[in-house]
Amino acid sequence: MNKSDLKPASVFEQFAKINQIPRPSKREEKMIKYLQEWGESHHLQTIVDETGNVLIRKPATKGYENRKTVILQSHMDMVCDKLVDIDFDFDKDAIQTFVDGEWLKAKGTTLGADDGIGCAIELAILEADDIEHGPLECVFTRDEETGLTGAEGMKAGFMTGDYLINLDSEDEGEIFVSCAGGRNTQAKFTFTREEAPADAFFLRAQLKGLTGGHSGDDINKKRANAIKILGRFLFQTMNRYEGVRLAQFHSGKLHNAIPRDGMFVIAVPNELKENVKADWNIFSAQVEDEFHVTDKQMVWTMESTDRELVIDAQVARNFVWAIQAVDNGIYAICQDPELNGMVETSSNIAAIHSSETEINILSSQRSNVMSNLDNMCATIVATFQLAGAEAHSSDGYPAWKMKAESHLRDAVVDAYKELFGREPVVRGIHAGLECGLFSERYPNLDMVSFGPTLRDVHTPDERLYIPTVEMVWNHLLLVLRKL
Repeated sequence: MNKSDLKPASVFEQFAKINQIPRPSKREEKMIKYLQEWGESHHLQTIVDETGNVLIRKPATKGYENRKTVILQSHMDMVCDKLVDIDFDFDKDAIQTFVDGEWLKAKGTTLGADDGIGCAIELAILEADDIEHGPLECVFTRDEETGLTGAEGMKAGFMTGDYLINLDSEDEGEIFVSCAGGRNTQAKFTFTREEAPADAFFLRAQLKGLTGGHSGDDINKKRANAIKILGRFLFQTMNRYEGVRLAQFHSGKLHNAIPRDGMFVIAVPNELKENVKADWNIFSAQVEDEFHVTDKQMVWTMESTDRELVIDAQVARNFVWAIQAVDNGIYAICQDPELNGMVETSSNIAAIHSSETEINILSSQRSNVMSNLDNMCATIVATFQLAGAEAHSSDGYPAWKMKAESHLRDAVVDAYKELFGREPVVRGIHAGLECGLFSERYPNLDMVSFGPTLRDVHTPDERLYIPTVEMVWNHLLLVLRKL
């Protein structure tokens, strides 16, 4: 398959244009300007609110003027991650895509299909003159990935439609009707640095090549977390040998991604350096066997490095013990039988970075049950506070609860069965969707979420399954025609 074969052509043309525009979370100004100018150039009513969300209205086609207004919604920002050896500036450079079989991928970076493909579908519908539909409001929110601040800042009344179709889901054939709420928890250890013992030998250890993934949608796949693995080795080593000192720890980038790589620097007594190297080799083999199904490309290195000041011994010990102890992964499974064993509550230790005087830790917690979200956050906070760190949780965003009755859900399911001759899966998702915030501002809004198949989002392995784009396109057009 070549790029010229991609269908629908109008959607992939819009996606190609979007990927020329830098749009990191919180720095979407170029994308906002593009959307505003695009809407105005097509003589469509275009509104930008004070937060930076963009709304483009399109009148109904002839004969559909009395239909209820449908809102199509996606977010304009993208997660920016790249391979460690790739030279790429997300504030300047265009995403470079290529076709690999039936998948669309990017060269060494995230693809931006989350949620650039949703934006492309909206723009293709706005531009088309041969699609039957009622009144449309196409909404493009900003900064979904790092806090849902676009949806958070949207005031009631900005959208006026009756139905909302969110195009930020990643499994074709699945219709999402609820999502988890989420909060971030941060912790900070403070310290003074000091000289290592005169006979100390410094070692730099690095782990990379993990699969990573989305901290909500992939948390049930039992993938390795670089922070937890490196913390395990440090805990074992400090328990086994006297005089091991920590100088650096770095891993992870984003609250909503499972960390794929990391490194630490330690000082060990000179007579123990070969023991520690041997332990590292044994440990790496054991971990590779433990994660041989999910993480097949692990790369481990340990080598000598330059001498430097080390972290206060007690603070370093407390930090390592906290990383060993802190919850990570699935905490509870949904009890509602309609949600079919979906993860209810989870936590992800997402990023840790040391500086001259601090170690800063970022984690994210998710749950469909807000009281259990509070409990999960309290558990993380307590773990770090017991270790002597400052810790607190953010306000976060609410869960989106499934409606008992939904005309939109029924119409979407019926259209799918008519088009493909099979039942779609109707379920919740263990990830944050902006529908949770919309449900607070617009309590009567009838909502669903669906989209084409994406894999390994929030990583440089992100890829879009090309055939599903046309399936979603045809499904959406039938829904708009029949709703």
